[in-house]
Formats: sequence, structure tokens, C-alpha cells
Amino acid sequence: MKHSVKHSATPQTRRGRGPARRIGRSLALVLPVVLVLSGTLAVTRVNWSGSPSDSVLTASEATSPKASSPAASRAPHEVLRDRLLTELQEEDPGVALTHLQQAVDDRPSLARHCASIARALGRAAVRVYGPTRAQSYARPVCDTAFASGVLAAHR
Repeated sequence: MKHSVKHSATPQTRRGRGPARRIGRSLALVLPVVLVLSGTLAVTRVNWSGSPSDSVLTASEATSPKASSPAASRAPHEVLRDRLLTELQEEDPGVALTHLQQAVDDRPSLARHCASIARALGRAAVRVYGPTRAQSYARPVCDTAFASGVLAAHR
């Protein structure tokens, strides 16, 4: 007995192909970009001092003339570096290094700037305290970046 298999004349469409799949793929590509951009534009300045002030600038305020001041356009790591350099002069390098570690722990995105900030602190410590006393404050914040800053300034 012979069985014949019937084939339909119209091709079967595979499941998952069509407009819904195209829309899904488009959303998968566009949605992360939109989320990143909206998150990046939501906060342009961070208050590192801990004192309440008007330090949070939203994206809607970014177009105002007030936001065009030099302080508003500075990156958070630059603001942090300047604050820590002031702390180093007013207190000591140990306090500044502790606050650097806390800032990096609180905001991991600053980690990529940690070594350059620590080196700047090391160079400033040599100017303020001299090479021997500056080296006495060295600790493993951002590896050995503070010590390398002290060494670079001492040469």
C-alpha cells in the first residue's frame, strides 16, 4: 500500500516571523539606547560635599542660561578631584584618600578616574608636605597611584 503525502500549494509561514518580530527586534535595539541617553541626561552634576544645595541639575534645566556656567559643565570626577585637593591642603592626604575611596565605593563609575585623581593628590601632597612626609600617607587606594604621584613630583 502506497501512501501519498499531500503538499499544500501555499507556503507555510514560520512562527515568529512577520511584523511582530520586526517590531520586537527594533525595540531591542532602540530601547537600551533610549534608556542610556535618558539616564545620562537626567543628572548632570552630583553634590559630593554632602550638604544640601541646588547641585542636581535635571535635563530640562540644562538649556537654561544658568546652566552655562563653568561649574555646571564640569564632569563629576573633576569636581571630586578639586574638592579632594582642597581637603588635602586643609586637612591632610589621609583624609583626602579616605574620601576618594568612599566616593569610588559610592559611585563605581568614578573608578576609571581613581588612579588619575590619586596621582594628582600625590603630586599635591609633595608640594604641601614634602616628599618624605607625603609618602608616609600612601595607602592602596586605586592601587599605587598616590605613591606614583608622589614619586613623579619628587623627581
